[in-house]
Amino acid sequence: MRPTSVLIVVAAFAAGVLVDRSSRTQAQEQNVLPALLTEVRGLRAAIEQMASAGPRVQLTLGRLQLQEQRINTMIRRLETVRDSLASAQREASQYQSQIAHSEALVREHTPGAPGEKDALDQVLVGLKSQLARASGEAQRLTAEESSIAGDIATEQARWTEFNQRLEELERALGKK
Repeated sequence: MRPTSVLIVVAAFAAGVLVDRSSRTQAQEQNVLPALLTEVRGLRAAIEQMASAGPRVQLTLGRLQLQEQRINTMIRRLETVRDSLASAQREASQYQSQIAHSEALVREHTPGAPGEKDALDQVLVGLKSQLARASGEAQRLTAEESSIAGDIATEQARWTEFNQRLEELERALGKK
């Protein structure tokens, strides 16, 4: 063989290898493009989902915080009512003791200065009036305490609902 023939054969072989590589590269690129397109679409969907989840998370978190504030305010109000109720009950108990003491004095009263028994009766009437007022206040505060306790239970249930929503969002975002 001549050197020119060898050179032509080598050149033809090299050209064939290049054509084969080129066709394989094009085939690989054709297989990669659909995969890349699918991946880009998936990323777009994930970004859109994250973008829409952000405001929902913020809104639910804001509602949860408002709910916590509402509950804390109601708990402070309940504590105040309970303190007032305890005070009203102590006051009523004191009036009951004073009435019992005054009634004992009236029963044991020996005639003394004129009008002394009438004065004790007037004191007794005043004490009974004060007892009625303190008892009424205690009853009102008891009803208010019960109402507030029910409201707190309702608000705590709402807080639990908001918290569950946040947990669901967290799970949904964690799956991605």
